[in-house]
Amino acid sequence: MVDENGSIRTLSVDIGGSGVKAMVLDITGNPLTERARVDTPQPAKPEVVINAIAVLAAAQGEFHRVSVGFPGVVRCGVTETAVNLHPDWIGFDLETVLSNRLKKPVRAINDADMQGFGAIAGKGVELVITLGTGFGSALFVDGKLVPNMEMGHHPFRKGETYEEQLKRAELEKIGEKRWNRRLEKAIASLQKLFNYDYLYIGGGEAVKVNIQLPLNVKLIPNVTGLLGGIALWRDRES
Repeated sequence: MVDENGSIRTLSVDIGGSGVKAMVLDITGNPLTERARVDTPQPAKPEVVINAIAVLAAAQGEFHRVSVGFPGVVRCGVTETAVNLHPDWIGFDLETVLSNRLKKPVRAINDADMQGFGAIAGKGVELVITLGTGFGSALFVDGKLVPNMEMGHHPFRKGETYEEQLKRAELEKIGEKRWNRRLEKAIASLQKLFNYDYLYIGGGEAVKVNIQLPLNVKLIPNVTGLLGGIALWRDRES
């Protein structure tokens, strides 16, 4: 399972509520291709999203295995929730279906978890939140993932969840100034809840963050969600 340079090539895929992204990574997680993107098909049922991934994959050149970040709970390759996609994803065996389609081994994980793997230092308590169509979250302790922590759906303020208060649709409705004030409150709340050493903020709307961030809070580029794909295979390098 190697190319002419003796290196395994990993196709990393990030399924989002508004876009599906892909790029090929080398064995160390560095990009070998440019990031490619297509709009997430609507309605975002499994079949059409799998088709979109296949189209992206065909344009990315050679790869030997596939990592997928999915916006919901993923357990043993099966997607259990999909708040910002379509109910048909509930109970869908993403790993098996995509592996059969691409004829390559596939590993799938929550998208914020994958983004976190691309961002963290691997020391202490590190929290990752992603601001996009929804609100993703990932928690790591000394580099080890606490999987499927869907914190976005927990109560935040005024009877609403973090996602309801900070999702893209809400940003567009209330404007950047109010949205940033809410984000400031969310950061303070999360610091008290997790006492994290570092907080990383990513996702498509992270570019709209316009507040003075604490020293232990860092913005990360959206491509981090793809770069984390290499971590899904770290226990199986050869």
